[in-house]
Amino acid sequence: MIDREKILEGVKLIIEGIGEDPNREGLLETPDRIARMYEEIFSGINKNAKEELSKTFEAYGSDDVVIEKDITFYSMCEHHFVPFYGKVHIAYIPNGRVVGLSKLARCVETYSKKPQLQEKLTAEIADAIYEYLDAKGVLVLVEGEHMCMTMRGVKKPGTKTITTTFRGAFKEDKDLRFETLSLIK
Repeated sequence: MIDREKILEGVKLIIEGIGEDPNREGLLETPDRIARMYEEIFSGINKNAKEELSKTFEAYGSDDVVIEKDITFYSMCEHHFVPFYGKVHIAYIPNGRVVGLSKLARCVETYSKKPQLQEKLTAEIADAIYEYLDAKGVLVLVEGEHMCMTMRGVKKPGTKTITTTFRGAFKEDKDLRFETLSLIK
């Protein structure tokens, strides 16, 4: 749960700490704007995607791979508290039931709304789909650009970090994994 008062006070201290005046007209409402923004961008803290993935439909006996590509996400680096963003690609093999495609995007939204590492985001999405859909296999590939590398430090805009994880059939069957990765790319 977001503690609005702590955020307001903390932002005022940061403004003072960088040598600015928190009472200057342009900064006067900044602590409140940041508190409202944090409520939105950290709305996934202590949440899971069980509800989003609970409404399923019969797969009509098919155990063919389902792929949803290019799901846009925005998250926050837990090391620097600056954004990282990009695309999530999901493939799963149904176990008799499929989920509505928008629910995969909602799953990504749920797990991306907290401070974290990209590697954790990738694993949490895969684990949720594997568990809550009882999928036979899950493959998740995340491509992210990290502002901590773009705007500070090494300053290398356009650098992409790619993380993957595999569950079930995708972990066990290398040919299936490579074929599915080729469809994603």
